[in-house]
Amino acid sequence: MAVALLDSVVDELTAICGPDHVFTGRSATFNRARVPAPFPVHKWDEHVPSAVVLPTSAHQVSEVVKMANRHRIPVVPRAGATGLTDGAVPLRHGIVVDVKLMNQILDLDHENRTVTVGPGINMLKLNEELRKHGYIYPDNPASYPCSLVGGRIGTSGWSLIGARYGHTRDLVISFEIVLPTGEIVRVGDGGGRTVRKSSSGYQLKHLFMGHQGTLGIVTEATLELVPRPEAEFSAFFAYGDYMDAWRATGDLARSGVATLAGVVLFDEWKLAYLRRDDEAYIPQPESIKGVIACASYGNADEVRIGAKRLLRIGNASGGVYLGDEISQGDWASRHDRYATPQHGRTRDGQVALMSWHCEDASIPYSELPAVREEWHAIAAKLRERFDMFDDWGMFAYTNGAFKPWGDYLTEIDIGIWETRWDEETWAAWVDAKRELARVSIEHGGSISACHGSCREGEVDLVPAELGGGFEVMKTIKRGLDPNNIMNPGKYLLDQAYEEA
Repeated sequence: MAVALLDSVVDELTAICGPDHVFTGRSATFNRARVPAPFPVHKWDEHVPSAVVLPTSAHQVSEVVKMANRHRIPVVPRAGATGLTDGAVPLRHGIVVDVKLMNQILDLDHENRTVTVGPGINMLKLNEELRKHGYIYPDNPASYPCSLVGGRIGTSGWSLIGARYGHTRDLVISFEIVLPTGEIVRVGDGGGRTVRKSSSGYQLKHLFMGHQGTLGIVTEATLELVPRPEAEFSAFFAYGDYMDAWRATGDLARSGVATLAGVVLFDEWKLAYLRRDDEAYIPQPESIKGVIACASYGNADEVRIGAKRLLRIGNASGGVYLGDEISQGDWASRHDRYATPQHGRTRDGQVALMSWHCEDASIPYSELPAVREEWHAIAAKLRERFDMFDDWGMFAYTNGAFKPWGDYLTEIDIGIWETRWDEETWAAWVDAKRELARVSIEHGGSISACHGSCREGEVDLVPAELGGGFEVMKTIKRGLDPNNIMNPGKYLLDQAYEEA
């Protein structure tokens, strides 16, 4: 169970945030102890915070962090909690700072085409408001309807249409953050709120992207706006051989079409999962071993011309165009599948409350076939040992913002009937995670493209991937967070204090 805070500490929190914004009860704390990713429910008590606060201003956040430093109490930021790497899970109990009430649009700048918001605003609600003005904020994750701006910064999130518009790191211009000592600073690409490029010093904005709450709490962000696209185009192509589909994926990604938002390759394991899921939009025969989806956004003239080129490439590569209904319908449903695994099916067809793991590695295009074989072999070993695991397939998605020909966000989805966890199955799962990460590194990739690498197993290999860069991370963490109160236990950064 969570470690109880002294009454005096709860009183201090109440004085800072108000009595209606401080919670210590079981419902409020347990509900903020987990995320959608595979979670050790048999160890749930070990991850429950001692208190939850919902601040409404940067000043309140600052005062909470200062108080936590005085008492050496861990602080864990929490936004939408849609992350898949435990970044918002309190490993050492302490205080969860939930930013959901800081959800206002603070400024809409038409001249400089920016919007300034609180960290608790969600992308769907933000874009509903921006629609009135002809804009979109094009940060578009699979969790788009429920993820929040603060969490996107904390994970350095990845966007489904990133090839066209960029990812979170490209779309957040500047932001205000409360450091682990309680100091409030603004970081960006330059000194001003809306400056997109500066060479006056270190690029601090990127330092605070992807830190998983270990370096502070975002309290305000200024975001890039783009005109709402006049046209969208999506095309799905089917192939009887995975290698043919892989080669065509490269051709489409290297097409030079400026409006290309992304290309995604589904393998036969993923297609099998989609066939047996009620909400699938790809009812293809079993002879199909690969499906490619590509999409373009922009003004009507450019999208129309680019679409002709993409269709020509797809057809020339041996792909069978699946038609407008499937292409448009399946692409439109791309956000729905984020929640689908919460009511997934076991391999014998039984409907069960299942979660899923996405190994979200960055893999060079040339290595995709080899990684695919090795990852499926790891999943097969798990399936042979325990019937609570299933292989829900793999996909690869263009990853580099504005550079779709580069590495690919590559996921293998492992279905997990998590109510069956025990010590043996959890240990096997951690070993499998470690093996999946090892394969990625050995093939010149990164452990994570967007979610982060905080979970047991994969996190063990972060030093191997980063090399000397991990030593720099520890130095930064120790310098900015001398008392190790900000989300301790993540990224192996506790080593910085053990060594000191």
